[in-house]
Amino acid sequence: DEVATPTLTFAASCNPLLYEKARPVFIDSERETWNLDPNLIEDYLKDRARLNRLPKAVTVVHLFGQSARLQEVLDVCQRYEIPVLEDAAESLGARYHGKHPGTLGEVGAFSFNGNKIITGTSGGMLVAAHEDWIQKVRHWSTQARDPDPLGVNNYCHSECGYNYRMSNVIAGIVRGQLHVLDERVRQRRAVFDHYQGELEKVPGITPQPESQARLDSPSAETSRHTRWLSCFLVDEKEFGMTASDLIRFLDAANIEARPVWKPMHTQTLYQRLGSEVWGGAVAQDLHTRGICLPSSSSLSRTDQDRVIAAIREASSLR
Repeated sequence: DEVATPTLTFAASCNPLLYEKARPVFIDSERETWNLDPNLIEDYLKDRARLNRLPKAVTVVHLFGQSARLQEVLDVCQRYEIPVLEDAAESLGARYHGKHPGTLGEVGAFSFNGNKIITGTSGGMLVAAHEDWIQKVRHWSTQARDPDPLGVNNYCHSECGYNYRMSNVIAGIVRGQLHVLDERVRQRRAVFDHYQGELEKVPGITPQPESQARLDSPSAETSRHTRWLSCFLVDEKEFGMTASDLIRFLDAANIEARPVWKPMHTQTLYQRLGSEVWGGAVAQDLHTRGICLPSSSSLSRTDQDRVIAAIREASSLR
């Protein structure tokens, strides 16, 4: 089976396609949200329809706390009756026209990894539009144990299952944190707003844009970026060094920063497999010029100011 998936993402979003012996086709990003380009998805599906070889699904990843242009993706996929699977691991708490990313496609996946906006240190959550799908996933995730026809709780299995579960302790921790999700979003956005306000006069460093796209209704809520990570683009000529140089400069000051995801189509694993890519230049540019600054909800204003001072110092070296 062929599955379309973003190239700008973490390996965890597309490696499961290999687990299931599927063939990923990587799709480039667009610059408004840094997420999957709906126009390229339309071009790709037109091409596959012409070849009578439509994909099994399209996956959308909502990166860094911001929803993709999801309705446009859903519209084109519905025309071809292709299910949309949402990886909302980085966007819990975001809004997309008043709705939650991860709840609009057929299936949505969330993560409670240690670096997420709320966390149980591991585990995740799956939501779906069809209850029978959830029941099937629960079946698979508990070793695919079948009901015992003899009624004596024998261990009966007719298909391969797994042990993909959170512990009840982690689930309880996560459920408690869901009550403060909006507060965590406000804290992350406050960190980003402080960075943006203090760095706007530093040449050559610009923030990731927040999508302001609206649906047809003028009253529709604009999308809300959680700023799970405070992401910026570095212009080497204006700033005086590359994003990679800035990351190394910050590291020398004991400040941890990260690049924007390295596109999957450039990874050795997928190059070795000969994976197909549609576009790729936008994702590569975002990776080359992108930097993710320290963004924890508990990051103090003093620590934020230390990051800002270090960036200003780096800029002054040009």
